[in-house]
Amino acid sequence: MKNMKPMHALLMAACTLTMAGHAMAAGDAKKGADVFAGECGDCHSPKEGKAKKGPPLFGVIGRKAGTVADFNYSEAMKQSGITWSPDKIDLYITRPKKLVPGGKMKYDGLDDAAARADVIAYIQSLK
Repeated sequence: MKNMKPMHALLMAACTLTMAGHAMAAGDAKKGADVFAGECGDCHSPKEGKAKKGPPLFGVIGRKAGTVADFNYSEAMKQSGITWSPDKIDLYITRPKKLVPGGKMKYDGLDDAAARADVIAYIQSLK
């Protein structure tokens, strides 16, 4: 019986993480397009193969960081070992320099969790 409390805590943590993933996935892609235009669009294109100051975000989900051909990434990004998933993008756009210290992105981050969920839903639709 003494081991039940740690098991309950573990199950609760697993449920919380699962629910957090679903909450993030519940973003509105249509609203996210507007967030993208205002927060990301100056530096990133949603179109395949069209880089701006930053790499294109078309098809970014599942892509290893720092791998778009002919884009000049920082060594920090190339060495990050990140494969872009919705939760990694959420961490990155919350505080880019915290996830990838030494990266080139000149964006302080987006504090609004709902706006992040919306823009991630939009980015997920780019495929």
